[in-house]
Amino acid sequence: MTVVGTTPPPRLPVRDRTAAGERSPGCVSPMLTRLAEERATGVLDREHGTLYLAEGRVVHAESPLAPSLGTLLTAHGALDAASWQDAEDSADEGRLLWHGVTPGALELAQVSALYDAAYFALAPSSTPGRFRYGTAHWLASVHPVPVADLERETLRRRALLCRIWPDPATDVAPLIRADPVSAPAVPSRQAAVLEQVDGVRRATDIARELGRPAFHTLVHIRRLAAAGLVSSQPPPVDDHPPDAADPYVALLKRVRDALEAL
Repeated sequence: MTVVGTTPPPRLPVRDRTAAGERSPGCVSPMLTRLAEERATGVLDREHGTLYLAEGRVVHAESPLAPSLGTLLTAHGALDAASWQDAEDSADEGRLLWHGVTPGALELAQVSALYDAAYFALAPSSTPGRFRYGTAHWLASVHPVPVADLERETLRRRALLCRIWPDPATDVAPLIRADPVSAPAVPSRQAAVLEQVDGVRRATDIARELGRPAFHTLVHIRRLAAAGLVSSQPPPVDDHPPDAADPYVALLKRVRDALEAL
């Protein structure tokens, strides 16, 4: 009997995870990791925020979902609004010190605002980021943060919120009070958040009202949700589906997808 050989089918292409930027489970943003490796200076614009880099380190971050550094400095009297505006308009860190902010207070507020805004800026996104090379941010020397540290903290924060209360709807939706018959006592900082819940405000609104970092507010709200004291406002019943272009709807979907992937 003659055996007729056959040519084996070609091997399917295998995705190069390193080339694709999937270098480790802790890599939140492949683009940000590459920019860190090349020690880039400039601005990385993402869907939910902006990261400022200097020599490959993140030196400042902003997000519409988090209170700004100016808000954190002025909310509790460390600085008045006019003095912050003067420093920001001058793009001069020294003006903040001249107006009475101590170096330690400035560093603490800057680090808090940076990690807070970066948490939202690094949220899963459906649109690619865009990097613009340029000069360093005027606050670049306050407290530069290595990208690896920032990504590690972002993942830790995601996991913490999921452990407290797995439903991310309370992060982005208007909040309502549940008012159970026998409501448990809550710590003062959670009580202050609970007082702001009115069926209209979202977590980011409450954070700005209280002058607190948004992520800390999310932690309090999820703990209140786990205790049965707050919940997300149900969407109005109508014949129209949610607007996919609404940034809150889009962010909620991506946060849910990210939590399912953890």
